[in-house]
Amino acid sequence: MLLAQILAVLIFVTMFILIITEIFERQWITLVCGILTLGLVFGLGLHSWDGILKTLNVRQIFTLGFWYAKGAAEESSSGINWATIIFIAGMMVMVEGMARVGFFRWLCMRLAKMVNYKTVSIFLVFMVMSFVLAMFIDSITVILFLAAVTVELSQLLKFNPVPMILSEIFCANLGGSATMCGDPPNIIIGTSLGYSFADFVTNTGAIAAVSLIFTVIFFYLCFRKEFKLNKQSVDTSTLPSPESAITDKKGFAVSSVIFGIAVVLLVTHAMTGLTVASIGLGIAILTVVCAPGHIGEILKKVDYKTLLFFIGLFVVVSGLEETGCLVLVANFIGKISKGNVYLMIGIIIWISAVASAFVDNIPFAATMIPVIQALTVSTGVPLDTMAWALSMGTDIGGSATPIGASANVVGTSVAAKSGHPVSWGKYCKYSVPATIIVMVISTVFIFIRYL
Repeated sequence: MLLAQILAVLIFVTMFILIITEIFERQWITLVCGILTLGLVFGLGLHSWDGILKTLNVRQIFTLGFWYAKGAAEESSSGINWATIIFIAGMMVMVEGMARVGFFRWLCMRLAKMVNYKTVSIFLVFMVMSFVLAMFIDSITVILFLAAVTVELSQLLKFNPVPMILSEIFCANLGGSATMCGDPPNIIIGTSLGYSFADFVTNTGAIAAVSLIFTVIFFYLCFRKEFKLNKQSVDTSTLPSPESAITDKKGFAVSSVIFGIAVVLLVTHAMTGLTVASIGLGIAILTVVCAPGHIGEILKKVDYKTLLFFIGLFVVVSGLEETGCLVLVANFIGKISKGNVYLMIGIIIWISAVASAFVDNIPFAATMIPVIQALTVSTGVPLDTMAWALSMGTDIGGSATPIGASANVVGTSVAAKSGHPVSWGKYCKYSVPATIIVMVISTVFIFIRYL
């Protein structure tokens, strides 16, 4: 067992270092490390063929509870979390279908027109829109289109797009924390621990909603002078109409309906019994069936690299779990907190936030889930409380630095390509205080409501 533990930790640490240094593409890093985990940890260290089968977890896909769980929690186990993989893949297909017909660009232009193209109003509306969209759609996609439209509007209305893009990035990460499908760590937490969409909305969603108010106020106070000094007369009649963004009117209508169906199914899945895997697969099938002439185009744009990244990651984390390494981590946290529940929750939420500011929050969240499960057993602290602390820490902590979350990288890249590079100093000057504000709100909220 000791050999297996040493090998599991070495592979995990190597994986993390390689992900941070970005020497290779991250999906190849996790896949290779996953293969090494199966061969060295389970084969050489544990001599366990059953452990390999448990980690690959293919049997779970062929069980009823994987697709339908009426009256019971969704089936979950260690190893590859196929529910997360299938759900994310399905939502990617839906989003590509919506992007193809110009849905996101139309929405941005429509809202800008509604506020008469006033810069401060666009600034406020786009922050809220970023938050709301990220509740249901991957924040990377939200920022990709929102930042691009922001740059386009900045060129037409003559304002600096960087403050708006920075605010949009932060609000997208905040919105992602509000729901089960908004951010990958939440998807992993929800599918692993059996939480529903409603569970997240009533817990992390409540924290995010309160935090949004303070976030909007904070960024408005930071940037209001810059936008007000940038007033220039622009003939709005020369601006492109929102309708010009729609490339396929029939496809636009169909995509809007499919998105509405996805939202309804996610909100009601605890009542209907449909698991997120069922919803993800169903929405993907519906999207391609309703666009028969564009199936290849849609499927080609799906981010398969991220899906492969998840698969390798789950295998590596399973190696740590099966060798008992994560139980040791849980015992250590329990020991240093000395039974103080407030200190334990504080450690989980703030360590998660600090770690996620510098390393990918997805592997961190996947690693911490078995840790909080072990803490629940050893300390008696409710799993729900630790799950919401982990969720807020990983989701929001990533907002603090340009590399903390994928949406940050995408947003700053769009700004740089438009001739507005964002330095680490400028990014952190605004995002670090905003992150601290939300983390303090989250900590206080969790202490008051759950402890």
